[in-house]
Amino acid sequence: MNRIALVTGGQRGIGLGISRALAEAGYTVAIAAQEEADAPEVVEALNSLGGKGRYFRHDLLDIDHCKTLLDRVEADLGPVTAFVSNAGVPARIRGDMLDLAPDSFDFVMGVNLRGAFFLAQEVARRMLDQPSDSYRSMSFITSVSAEMVSIERAEYCLSKAGAAMMAELFAVRLAPHGIGVFELRPGIIETGMTAGVKDKYTARIEGGLVPAARWGQPADIGSIIVPIADGQMAFATGSTFAVDGGLSIPRL
Repeated sequence: MNRIALVTGGQRGIGLGISRALAEAGYTVAIAAQEEADAPEVVEALNSLGGKGRYFRHDLLDIDHCKTLLDRVEADLGPVTAFVSNAGVPARIRGDMLDLAPDSFDFVMGVNLRGAFFLAQEVARRMLDQPSDSYRSMSFITSVSAEMVSIERAEYCLSKAGAAMMAELFAVRLAPHGIGVFELRPGIIETGMTAGVKDKYTARIEGGLVPAARWGQPADIGSIIVPIADGQMAFATGSTFAVDGGLSIPRL
């Protein structure tokens, strides 16, 4: 059976690191994102996958089209064996949580939680409807912000805390069927999303914030996704992996 990975937001940042790792491991990678197929970063991402990638346009806010996305992926490539829920958005504006506007709250929750849940739901349904001898998995890319407080981006923290629970819910629901579900919590990762705060966090990393004393890279997350997708961690279903260089370890 072909190994088909579906990675949301797999055209940039952490998602691209995951897509590249899976392609190098022999997976055909279906990238789902809202950009147009001819967008430069999409074209560049597909080129970097060495012919192992396909692109499918999908807006996570449009939950009515989850079935359509999976229909297209299955028609072109086959059933998904490894699903990676990675796409997400940051807080629109960093600022005092007491000034947080409802539209900003709803946007972040709509993508990071609502949209992610209903796409994962459709993937899970199809995995159950299409029994396979191959190992299947679902991985949710959340954040250390699922547990570590940042009061200047409350909506983001809340969305990632909810996504962490989402991973546990799917893990319990799918475990009897041999489908593994995992959560990965990246720390401070060098991507376009963190470009605007690079100087701030570089100084904090140099000051000892991260025990590993460096920025995380998208490849750090990709290196963990591959053994998960391959089934090497099957009995660890429901586990959370902190991919943060020790950032989240409580210290005095």
